Amino acid sequence: MTAEIRVRRATPEDTAAITAIYAPIVLDTAISFEIEPPSAAEMERRIAATEALTPWLVGQEDETLLGYAYAILHRSRAAYRWTVEVSAYIAADQRGRGVGAGLYTALLGILDLQGFHRAVAGITLPNPASVALHERLGFAPLGVYREVGFKLGAWHDVGWWQRSLASPPIPPAEPMPYSSLAPDRIASHFERGAARIRAREE
Repeated sequence: MTAEIRVRRATPEDTAAITAIYAPIVLDTAISFEIEPPSAAEMERRIAATEALTPWLVGQEDETLLGYAYAILHRSRAAYRWTVEVSAYIAADQRGRGVGAGLYTALLGILDLQGFHRAVAGITLPNPASVALHERLGFAPLGVYREVGFKLGAWHDVGWWQRSLASPPIPPAEPMPYSSLAPDRIASHFERGAARIRAREE
């Protein structure tokens, strides 16, 4: 029987699995600059705090959560509100299957639909797999913040990448809140993301 692969909106029921994916990244790597893994309750709070405006998505195969991706506003000052920062985290045993590309395909499509103008991503260096993923999806390098984080006994650089999204008129309309999008408007983006993961399986 063929496994069902889906990309969909994250729900409160996903927070335990999301937390389990993220915890070893916090504890064992410098990919995240957090030091203590957030609890499931804290992760649920983070999702609830941002999801009205920007998406949190998960990739799922049958009952297994493969990874998640999300967007947040890049900065709080008003003129930044058309720019989002994106991130994706994949379960350790699911990497290399195209899950990150599938999640980002859906996420970036929805952000474009919402009317956001730019997506940026910060990557702790070195991380050739993440750099390759972002550049494959159209992100271009901007520059490097040198030795801006100290973790696991060493200073770490963070590289920044940027990708164009929508090209709104001048002046731009306000981005549409994610919570205001009808399910049928985003379903095709979910399916494109899932199809990208499936394509790696064929």
